[in-house]
Amino acid sequence: MGEHDANDQTTLPAGGLVIAHSSDLHIDDAYAARWPGGDALYPLRQVVEAARQAGAALLLLAGDVFEHNRLPQAVVDAATRLLAAAGCPVVLLPGNHDPLTAESPYRRGVAEPPNVHVLGLGEAPSVVFAHWELEVWGRAHLDYADMAPLREPPPRRARWRIAIAHGHYQPAAPEGRLRPSWLLHDADLVAADADYIALGHWNRPTRVGGAAVCAYYSGSPELARSINLVRLVPGQPTVARLPLDWRTP
Repeated sequence: MGEHDANDQTTLPAGGLVIAHSSDLHIDDAYAARWPGGDALYPLRQVVEAARQAGAALLLLAGDVFEHNRLPQAVVDAATRLLAAAGCPVVLLPGNHDPLTAESPYRRGVAEPPNVHVLGLGEAPSVVFAHWELEVWGRAHLDYADMAPLREPPPRRARWRIAIAHGHYQPAAPEGRLRPSWLLHDADLVAADADYIALGHWNRPTRVGGAAVCAYYSGSPELARSINLVRLVPGQPTVARLPLDWRTP
């Protein structure tokens, strides 16, 4: 976690920086029978391959990569190897299903490859890719309690900023609620001061927050059958859905 200097670029590439965004993969060995070949990592494999085929310079996974924190170490190790071979930097945000508790997969090897960055580990609130003048900031779920996913954004550290959040969008704060919802609102989206806000927690791909912000849920790859492909360019980024080659047994 911290600055990543993979090459000597100093600005965004010509045509903009291509970024892949997904969330809610919910990797679980108990689900393996749902995927071709009984592959528990099928959702992650599809997302990583789509990002590679699109030539993405960066992959963002906005929470609930894992269904829970009790996964066998063999599944965690296999996911770690797949992320390490992604061919680009990967930034992960722990969500409400896979928070940064003591037994979290993010503390059991996932963060070890040099290209993998887990927000919430270490003291830095963000990852800075100095060669792109890009900061990626997000507030990780540290436990299963309610929290504000976009609370207290730090001062911007780079020319470009992407915020990642895992929670439930409502335009305005409700007067009360019956259970933890990890809420985020229009005011939070604006205050994040981000060129793109990568959201997780909703299973369907959706833009939220109106024209004032560029905030998108990617949806889960299983239900969306796509990832978000973001092109970071001067002005507001362009965002498109990239279909996955999704198959079932």
